[in-house]
Amino acid sequence: MGGEETCLRMAAPHILFVHNAYQQRGGEDSVVDDEIQLLRDNGHEVELYRRDNHDIESMGRLEVARDTLWSSRTTRDIEAVLRRFRPDVIHTHNTFPLISPSLYWAAARCHVPVVQTLHNFRLLCPQAMLLREGKVCEDCVGRVPWRGVARRCYRGSLPQSAALVSMLMLHRGLGSYTNKVTRYIALNDFCRDVFVRGGLPADHLRVKPNFVVDPGLGSATRAGFLYVGRLSSEKGIATLAAALATLSDVQCEVIGTGLEEEAIGSLANVKMAGWQQGPYIVERMKSSLALVMPSLWYENFPRTLVEAFACGLPVIASRLGAMAALIRDGETGLLFNPGDAGDLAAKMAWAQAHSDAMRDMGEAARKEYESKYTPQRNLEILQAIYREAMTEAAANEPDNE
Repeated sequence: MGGEETCLRMAAPHILFVHNAYQQRGGEDSVVDDEIQLLRDNGHEVELYRRDNHDIESMGRLEVARDTLWSSRTTRDIEAVLRRFRPDVIHTHNTFPLISPSLYWAAARCHVPVVQTLHNFRLLCPQAMLLREGKVCEDCVGRVPWRGVARRCYRGSLPQSAALVSMLMLHRGLGSYTNKVTRYIALNDFCRDVFVRGGLPADHLRVKPNFVVDPGLGSATRAGFLYVGRLSSEKGIATLAAALATLSDVQCEVIGTGLEEEAIGSLANVKMAGWQQGPYIVERMKSSLALVMPSLWYENFPRTLVEAFACGLPVIASRLGAMAALIRDGETGLLFNPGDAGDLAAKMAWAQAHSDAMRDMGEAARKEYESKYTPQRNLEILQAIYREAMTEAAANEPDNE
């Protein structure tokens, strides 16, 4: 590559995104789409290598287990893409289970740096959420995760848990995570610290939050509470339901579907909206008093929180993990003790009685969005991480050793 082309590539590198899509589309899939569009809008050539977990339905168990450990298809596919597209950086999101960490080795053979975004705690925890029986569990952080097999932490299955832990231990032993990934992206400082404690090299970790496109501010008059997300146990739906059961004069709209619908849908002061697309959610965020996030797990970086901030909507959340790191208690929202329905009810009652204070918190939340979570700010951080990875890879190429 000539000097002029090298300068152009450093300014606007070509990026290959790699992502194993989930069977149920979620926030991580949206992040991939948003980052690709952001980069393309700003002059980058971007391609996506994608595998889909729907393919598992047509695969045998042994085939899935084999691909989880090491996917020969991934190595063939990626090496072909690298020869054709010649990316400067591979930016990977989810690799589990079909892509597998064999991706990193294919990239290394072609001397292409890898940037890996850490959306969950899968590299440390077979269950990926550091959650067990409704409580935070760090038993496997920084240790051999054999407990994840004994406790059937992945989907309650001994064979599936064993396959996942085997993948983790194989690639820890091979150095895939420590030697083949040039930079990791943690979504906030809290998560970064957890990954360092879990054994990832601190000098490889950078912090870049998620972002949302500016939806515009909401109305001056706001009323009622809002929940947006999966209706599942780790999201603290039972805690929210128990709190609302004691607040007959409080109204809450619930957007989402899941196994916990029955736990909350029977309450008279709850409006069940089901699954809704983005525009509907934004409009509700612009007119609600506060977003409620009663999660029982750490969360990594909930997009709904940033969407709320962008709409000038304060957030009432569990004093736990990333939520406690992202929300300034009494300034951009309110924090309550995780799983404590009485504490949540007290915070919701206070919020309803102090609409002026909540409006001030909403204004502060909007300023937080403008300073940290806009597309332009995100682009600057992402480009800096790419340049850093490219510079390190260039210094380590065989001709330069």
